[in-house]
Amino acid sequence: MNVNMFKNVEENFETFRILDEKGEVVNKDAMPDLSDEELTELMRRLVYTRIWDQRAISLNRQGRLGFYAPVAGQEASMIGTQFALDKDDWILPGYRDIPQMVFHGFPLYKAFLFSRGHITGGKIPEGVNVLMPQIIIGAQIVQAAGVALGLKKSGKEQVAITYTGDGGSSQGDFYEGMNFAGAFKAPAIFVVQNNRFAISTPVEKQSMAKTIAQKAVAAGINGIQVDGMDVLAVYAATKQARVEALNGVPTLIETLTYRYGPHTLAGDDPTRYRTKDMDDEYQAQDPLVRFRAFMEAKGLWNEDKENEVIEQAKADVKEALAQADKEPKQKVTDFINVMAEKLPQNLQEQLDEYTAKESK
Repeated sequence: MNVNMFKNVEENFETFRILDEKGEVVNKDAMPDLSDEELTELMRRLVYTRIWDQRAISLNRQGRLGFYAPVAGQEASMIGTQFALDKDDWILPGYRDIPQMVFHGFPLYKAFLFSRGHITGGKIPEGVNVLMPQIIIGAQIVQAAGVALGLKKSGKEQVAITYTGDGGSSQGDFYEGMNFAGAFKAPAIFVVQNNRFAISTPVEKQSMAKTIAQKAVAAGINGIQVDGMDVLAVYAATKQARVEALNGVPTLIETLTYRYGPHTLAGDDPTRYRTKDMDDEYQAQDPLVRFRAFMEAKGLWNEDKENEVIEQAKADVKEALAQADKEPKQKVTDFINVMAEKLPQNLQEQLDEYTAKESK
């Protein structure tokens, strides 16, 4: 076996970053062309998402939300990629990728209804180019390749971006989707948010490859590993990937990140498989801390601005929850009626049965 073959590949996938852990620029040539207003909006979204995440966790524990996957630690990866998109681009999210959907136009109250399993949470407003979060691990990757091909055939200057975790990169759909997009030169961007664990399985036990980004080589597409806790690096990498995608070359972006909380709030206990030293290591790389330092050094951010965002996030969550609470309680017939445009016989029989029950 030629071990140099692997070494040569791995050497091409050094981690791309712009800010170090102290928020200082270490790669001036790669700095994206963002205005002060855009930089401030990036910071606002990072803080907003952290507060929203904290409130969502609290609401889940109170029994007021259903399924929820915490996002703290991954904000830069999520916000940075979405910020680099055009409004007409399509997002195909996984179940943790609610922030990207909301900042792409999906109403927050509908995100809460999705968490509760309510059908209204799955009704996407006209003009909001997102699909509902995929629960099946990695299935959205094949779908994104298909959406991207459709955009290409329609002659539209749009891309399809999709997200999964490092666990998703171990699925067959991961390779099939990338290979399809590469073969048909579809305008697709595949983002793997490598938070080190597929629930409890460390990434080192999922693959012998040193990086996930290098898996792009087999599909004949671009691949890049990015510091996923550096929002500027994530933005810059995604912006370039979008240009390449429109030119017929898809990109796989591996963002190195970390989730501070559990995989989901459905019983996972990260203390069983993560060490305190590991938690401390990534806490020192917190995406909000390092970008806040960068922004404060430029005179674009201060405590007053941050407090305004915190209060706004709390108010928005409260308002969205109140709006979600007003939605009529879901009936079985409501659920059946949205399953197909024309119901097959078995579903029609069930609809008739439950219609009779609900009318009593």
